[in-house]
Amino acid sequence: MNKINGFLYGLLSSASFGLIPLFTIPAMHQGMQFWSILLYRFFFAMLALAGILLLDKQSFRIRRKEIPPLLFLAFLYNCSAIFLFWGYKLMSSGVATTIHFMYPVLTTLIMMVFFHEKKSFPRIAAIVLAVSGVFFLSHGDTTNTITLPGIFIVLLSALGYAVYLVTVSQLKSLEMKGLKMTFYVFLFGGILLFIGIKATGIEMQSIPDGTTLGNLIMLALIPTVISNLALVRAIKNIGSTLTSVLGAMEPVTAVFVGIIIFGEPFTQSIALGIMLIISAVTVIILRR
Repeated sequence: MNKINGFLYGLLSSASFGLIPLFTIPAMHQGMQFWSILLYRFFFAMLALAGILLLDKQSFRIRRKEIPPLLFLAFLYNCSAIFLFWGYKLMSSGVATTIHFMYPVLTTLIMMVFFHEKKSFPRIAAIVLAVSGVFFLSHGDTTNTITLPGIFIVLLSALGYAVYLVTVSQLKSLEMKGLKMTFYVFLFGGILLFIGIKATGIEMQSIPDGTTLGNLIMLALIPTVISNLALVRAIKNIGSTLTSVLGAMEPVTAVFVGIIIFGEPFTQSIALGIMLIISAVTVIILRR
């Protein structure tokens, strides 16, 4: 039963994370810019995580030396989220989420180049598969929205999250549970984003209507809080490797939502590109 529950939690975690476009794109259609959407997401998610930490009777105390690494992690998370949301404005959400899903491949590339992790044929082959997948995605678009600048922006999102994961794995000064760390990443991320908005003179947007408010709350709860909680449960029951493999549901869910809800195109070339990227990520995870 523990393994069955673990698989279900793993599927819930990745599928719920793939629902980001479902709540983000309608808010964009109401005229909200992605930095405002992201700030509200951080705020509502932070409130929910604070409530969970209180119910779990966890301390909010952090040491002074933990603040700089948390600020750096928040900066990386901000970069990843901003570039992903920006990508939603430039191409179909399913394709953008699939390209973002390349972050395990980029993580492996960073570890091989900068941390001298052992090179192997499966890892090199996975990188080639991922690059081939992006090629087919870019050539399978029937609406001419998938452009090289758009692909570059979403790849920056994947790179930001890859560096975030590498930083978490290499940090020795952070000794806190995952949910507590996520709370502070959202707290500091929101502060950094608010400072950036004020410094650049961008006007902070108000929430235009009740439907958009509901979408923003769901964006904070389902792909953020619920996804994180399910992830923790899945790792406890089936381990991090199998949980990561189940993460393939993330782009599949996003593509399904894009086609059914937003009428996004789906061609044989796009399908092949998605399959190649998912295969590349699966190879990388299983090798690790």
